Amino acid sequence: MGKCEQCIIKQFNSLKSLTKDELVRISSCKTSKTIKKGEVIFEEGEVLNGVYCVKDGICKLSKLSENGKDQIVKMVVKGQLLGQRSLISEESSNLQAVALNDMEVCFIPKSEIIADLQKNPKFSFDVLQDMAHDLKEADDIIVNMAQKSVRQRLAEALIYIHESFGINPDGTLSVLLSREDYANIVGTATESAIRVLSQFKKEGLISTMGKYIKIENLNGLKRVE
Repeated sequence: MGKCEQCIIKQFNSLKSLTKDELVRISSCKTSKTIKKGEVIFEEGEVLNGVYCVKDGICKLSKLSENGKDQIVKMVVKGQLLGQRSLISEESSNLQAVALNDMEVCFIPKSEIIADLQKNPKFSFDVLQDMAHDLKEADDIIVNMAQKSVRQRLAEALIYIHESFGINPDGTLSVLLSREDYANIVGTATESAIRVLSQFKKEGLISTMGKYIKIENLNGLKRVE
């Protein structure tokens, strides 16, 4: 099990503001775990007794709507922290987290992080900045849902995945999402997402290799109306 003070992952999140002594203390009480693709990290309504630092892999955060459909709110990637908000608000999680591929995470108990938030103002400020960024993203999602077509939202989702997670050697998007996942990201029915993806294919914007998607015309996707 690696030591927090030697881990490069902390540079990508608010843990970078902790002192060496604080990191050594956290390292002695954290637990590392491997989460398999498709496994639930935590459920909606679950009380989180700490935060997860994502060492490797990607997970989706989603909320179950009243009609039983998942709405994907965010994707959390290597280097980010999971569960900060529940920790500070002391509310149960309002989202479910599911691994999109095999993940390595470190779980840090709540008591340790709360102590650092109270003692280290730079760390507290960094956590606040992360949460402010999340709020801004949430505002953008609300506006997009109201003002943009399914075509535009799906084009943006493909561009976001391409730019955030990169591609495989054959040019396909490195993150493999189901057609249902794409529908849940843009807030539409699975059939609508499938129909729009086949339109994009006919228009030469994307191609598919089995379940994998390859972007053929990035600028064209950016101009989708």
